[in-house]
This record gives sequence, structure tokens and C-alpha cells, in this order.
Amino acid sequence: MISWTEKHRPSCFVDVKGQEVAIEKIKKFILEFPNKKKAMILYGPPGTGKTTLAHVSAKENDSEIFELNASDFRNKENLDEKLKPALEQMSLSKKTKIILVDEADGISGYYDKGGIPELVRLIEDAKFPIIITANDVWNKKLAPVRSKSEMVELKEIDYHTIKETLLCVLKKENILIHPTILTEIAIKSKGDLRAAINDLQSASKLEDYSKIIFDERNTEINIFNALKQIFKTKPSNELLNVFDSVKMPIDDIILWVEENIPTEYRGKELARAYDLLSKVDLFKGRIYKQQYWRFLVYENIFLSYGISASKKTPKTGFTSYKKPTRILKIWMNNQKTAKKISIAKKYASHVHIGEKRANQEFGILKQIILSNPKIQQELKLDEEEIEYLKR
Repeated sequence: MISWTEKHRPSCFVDVKGQEVAIEKIKKFILEFPNKKKAMILYGPPGTGKTTLAHVSAKENDSEIFELNASDFRNKENLDEKLKPALEQMSLSKKTKIILVDEADGISGYYDKGGIPELVRLIEDAKFPIIITANDVWNKKLAPVRSKSEMVELKEIDYHTIKETLLCVLKKENILIHPTILTEIAIKSKGDLRAAINDLQSASKLEDYSKIIFDERNTEINIFNALKQIFKTKPSNELLNVFDSVKMPIDDIILWVEENIPTEYRGKELARAYDLLSKVDLFKGRIYKQQYWRFLVYENIFLSYGISASKKTPKTGFTSYKKPTRILKIWMNNQKTAKKISIAKKYASHVHIGEKRANQEFGILKQIILSNPKIQQELKLDEEEIEYLKR
């Protein structure tokens, strides 16, 4: 049985809903090839139509589509064997070709045979337009590909558009389902049209639609997309949950926000954002020290909605967000603290005092240990611990 996502896949740009900006950019890219970039990356959450747009582009331009995926890039020899005829020969039945590299974020990095370097080489030598799709385009390994490609983001599709699409599918299938069920499917798909159509197909096979239970999708996003929503969009209630879908400890998220505020904000906006970030730190301290976990809600409000509301107008353009430098500083400080703790522990055990006292009197015991190499030997200090004491 064919899935409805394949059966009702759009065959022309008019049938693709909710991605009008991306469609115009694709049209321009293919029309101008190869005057500017030779490759275009379509990126965004699953189910937003990245692969579909590539296939539709081929049909609209009377082009043969030659498809590659991550597994094709694992072996340079096999890739060359597959690519050579495709790149050197014109299409026999179509006007031209389009090369589709699907799910590029699954391609291996620099240290495997093939991988990202081969994709870069493919772009540099391309005689036909290359369309690349990726969910996580900000993966570090894709940096060489990003620099050689035009980037086009596909947005999550709003539930109104998804519901309209579901109605069109039902009309083609000559099936009736109550609008309330369609609304529930559309909302809980969280912008994933493919998932919504799959749910619709499952629902169509049930006799009693009222008993359908659809779980909401857990749409995990990366820290880069979360920062983009905070810094570049208007403050909204939806932003209050933006960090819930980021797989990262809240302390790390705070460091990411702190590091990248100056890349987007200036003047009064910058001062306001940092003021709110200081309040985040204040509530974090109260939570840890006094176990006031009810303050988590305030910490989250300031970090998401508050930082977003610090700007006068939404920001535009592409911004390269940076990894926090404080993470490295914290790690280095922890390494130093670890040395101090290990030395104090050895000293306390040797002279039969408490570790707490040894840490409190570390300045004195440091001088005692350094005064005589034999003490260092008795405590069995390693070279790094001795070097730490000498600093």
C-alpha cells in the first residue's frame, strides 16, 4: 500500500504550501546557475518539504534529478564510480539535470574516506545545480559546505496550512473526517506536514474517529535555532518554551545566550539584555542555595521572553553564533580547583586532619610542602600537582 505522503506529493510549485519565500529563492538559484553559488542548502525541521521542493524544482525545470544520500559519501571510489557518468553526460530525456544530496548532516566528516571533502569537491566541479537538504545545517562538520552554498531555511508549517492540505488530501481520497479531528492532527504535528498526513492516513482506517489519540511531536531543536528565535523574532508566549526542546543543561544555555548577546544587540538593547541576564543568574543562585525551585519559572521568563523583548525591532540577516568561551574558562578553573582539592586531601590524610581544614589552611600548607622536597615525596604528589603549588 502506497503512503499518502508519496501518493499526494506535490508535483509543481503551486501545490507546495507555506514555503513561498523558499520557492522564490530556488527559482532564482536555478535560473542564475552557475553565475553565483553552485549549490543551495535547504534546511529546517523534518516534514517541512525539503526533499519535496528539490523534486518539484526538477519537474518545473524539465530536469532529470540525480539523487545522492549520506551512504554514497562513505567511499570515495564508489562515489566517483556513481558520479562520473551522471556529471559528464547530459540527460537523454530531459533538458538538464539537478543533483540532490539528501540529508547531508548524515555525511561523515574529514577523517573518513569520502565524506564532507568529497561533497565540497562535488560543489566546486559542478556542471549542474546542486540542492542539498539538512535538518541540522549548523553542525560544525558542515562548515566547509555552508561556505560554498546559498542557504535557504524552510519554516515550520503553521497548523492552518497543514489543515488545508489535509482537507485537499481527503477530497482526493473521497473520505470525510470531522474538522475537529483535522484541527487536532494539524496542531499536534508541530509543523511537520509529513507526520500530519501519516496521522491522517492512520485515522482514515478507523471506524470511530472520536477515539483517536495523537501524541504531540517532541520537536527537538538545536541551540543555534533557539538563539535565532530569541534574538531575531518578536517576543511571544511561544518563546517561553523555546529552550525546553534544546538538549542541553540550563547552565550551558545561559552561557550560550551570554556569549551571543553582543552579536545581535547594541546600546540600550545590550544593556537591557545583560540586566535581564543578571536577574537570571540571581534566581539561579536562589534556586541552588535555598532550593526555591518555584523560581525556575522566573529564570526561564527572563532568559527567553525577557532577552527577546530587549530589542526594539526583530533582527534580520544571518548571524554566526559562537560557542561560549566561559565554558573553557570554567573547565580550566575546575582543573585548578581539582588540583588544590587532591593536594589538600593527601595532606589531610597524612597528618590526620579534616579535608575542610586542609582546604581552609591551604596557603600555609602550600608553603610547608614547597619548603621540603621530601614532604612532596611522602605525599606522593605528581608533577602537575607540584607545578600547581609553584605557581
